[in-house]
Amino acid sequence: MLAKIFRVSLVAVTAAALVGALVLVLTVVRNGTTSVREDTAAVGNGTAPATRPRTDPGPATTAATGGTPGGQRPGTVPSTPTRSGDISRPMGTDRPGTTRPGTRPPVVAHGPRTGNLVALTFDADMTDAMLGNLRAGRARSYANLRVVDLLERERVPATFFLTGKWVERYPELTRRLAGNPRFELANHTYGHLAFTRDCYGLPRLPAARMTEDVDRTFRLIEPYGGRQTRYFRFPGLCHDPAALAALAPLGLTVVDGDVVSGDPFATAWRPIVRAVLSKVRPGSIVVLHVTEENAAMTDEALPHILAGLRDRGLRPAPLSEVLADG
Repeated sequence: MLAKIFRVSLVAVTAAALVGALVLVLTVVRNGTTSVREDTAAVGNGTAPATRPRTDPGPATTAATGGTPGGQRPGTVPSTPTRSGDISRPMGTDRPGTTRPGTRPPVVAHGPRTGNLVALTFDADMTDAMLGNLRAGRARSYANLRVVDLLERERVPATFFLTGKWVERYPELTRRLAGNPRFELANHTYGHLAFTRDCYGLPRLPAARMTEDVDRTFRLIEPYGGRQTRYFRFPGLCHDPAALAALAPLGLTVVDGDVVSGDPFATAWRPIVRAVLSKVRPGSIVVLHVTEENAAMTDEALPHILAGLRDRGLRPAPLSEVLADG
């Protein structure tokens, strides 16, 4: 009798050990060998040649400072997931860019051509390919701290169009942006996928997912507080009537820009400065990037852009003030 009990127990222990080993193997395979397809789009993917050392202020730096707002673990969505067909509403009609839900959103490229205000806007792209570059060591950072440092030091207002995946990767930097009263936060999709065909080679987001993609990013940014807006920018500035119709339930304003800096993948700062200063006018919306690895010259161009604006009597202001000026 005792021998029989011993044999049964031995079989149970062996089975448990085999199950545990299988779970471990599956976990390693799932987490350690995930392949990431490389995209070669002109905006938001790829890696510019490294010209100087970079330090990535990524999730590893957040453990000692509490992670994302509300005690959420870095990398999680700090709000209740939206059910299919259940779209979150703007938290208040006083937020810049808020429009009536159900109407096709307006598209703006610049503000009034009166006065002397211009908007410096910085896109914070993040794709799966970019995350793969970080994990594989092919890229050091997609967060240009030199740009943020300069804007803070010079007390320059700016508006940041954030992708949800960038926010998840850089929660503490997002908190820093939100904590600056001169900075506004806006929406640049969740994973920087294209909303139209033939958008700089970016993979296309299915039409059925467009509304939720943008809504999810608003929910991700919301808990950080600061100067929240209902401004949204399409990746590559690519949109068509179908894409605009998909965003009608969200009550937002689409922001393009009339001054495209060309800073992605630039190898020198002077062409960026020329591109901006040759076109900037009162009411202009300047499109720049804060994604250091694939916009490595932006921080070197920015001091010269600011000096050129001063020489022309133009003053940077938050996007909401530029659009309301005049």
